[in-house]
Amino acid sequence: MAGITGKIMKVAAIAAVATLMSVAAYASGSGVGMNADQALQQLMEGNKRFVDQQMTGQKLCDAKARQSLATGQKPYAVILTCSDSRVPPEIIFDKGLGEIFVIRVAGNVPDPIVLGSIEYAAEHIGSPLVMVLGHERCGAVTAAVDAKGKPEGNIGAIVKTIAPAVKQARKTYTGKDKAQLVETAVDANARLVAANLTKQSSVLKHLVKEGKLTIVTAKYDLDDGTVTLMK
Repeated sequence: MAGITGKIMKVAAIAAVATLMSVAAYASGSGVGMNADQALQQLMEGNKRFVDQQMTGQKLCDAKARQSLATGQKPYAVILTCSDSRVPPEIIFDKGLGEIFVIRVAGNVPDPIVLGSIEYAAEHIGSPLVMVLGHERCGAVTAAVDAKGKPEGNIGAIVKTIAPAVKQARKTYTGKDKAQLVETAVDANARLVAANLTKQSSVLKHLVKEGKLTIVTAKYDLDDGTVTLMK
C-alpha cells in the first residue's frame, strides 16, 4: 500500500512540476509549443481581465522576467493595430514582456516595412497568430471618410490606403449618420487589411497554407474596453 501511495505522490509531483513549467513559460512570454487557438485564448482572457480591472500583466515586467528574455523572445501573437494612444495592446490584453509582438501604425494599415515586421515575427520567431485590430472612432479612418482631394503631407498615404475600405463602407451603409459610416469603414478596413496580408506577402501566404499561421480580425471598443472578434 505504501508503495502505491509513493508512486501516486511521485506522479502528482511530476504533474505539479509540469504545470509550474507551463506557467513559467507563459509568464516569461514564451510561446514555445503554443498554437494559434491557445494564443487567441491568451489574448481574450487577458482582455477580460483588463475589462474586469483584474490585471496581472504587470507582474511579468519585473527584473526576473526581463532577464529571462534578454537573450531571446518567443511571442505567441502578432498584433497589428493603430497608433492611437488609447489602444496599447500590452495593456488592453494585460500582457507582460515578451508575450506579444506589436506593430502600430495609424489606421492599422501595412506597408512593406510593416509586412516585413509581420513576416519576421511569423517566420523567424514562430508566432502562430496575427491579429489585425481596428478600433472604435479611429481618427485615421475618419480622415479618410472626410477626405476631399489629396491631404497635405504624408497623411495622404494613409488616407489613400484606407480609401478602398471607405468606398466599400459607403456601399454597405447608405444612411447619413457619419459616425455609423466611420464605424462601418473601420470594420471594412480591418477586414481588408487582414484579407490582403496573404495577398501582399508570399511568406505569410505560405505559412497560412502550411497551417503554421492564423490571421484573425478584431475591434476594440473605446468605451468599455472590450475586444470583439470579427467574422
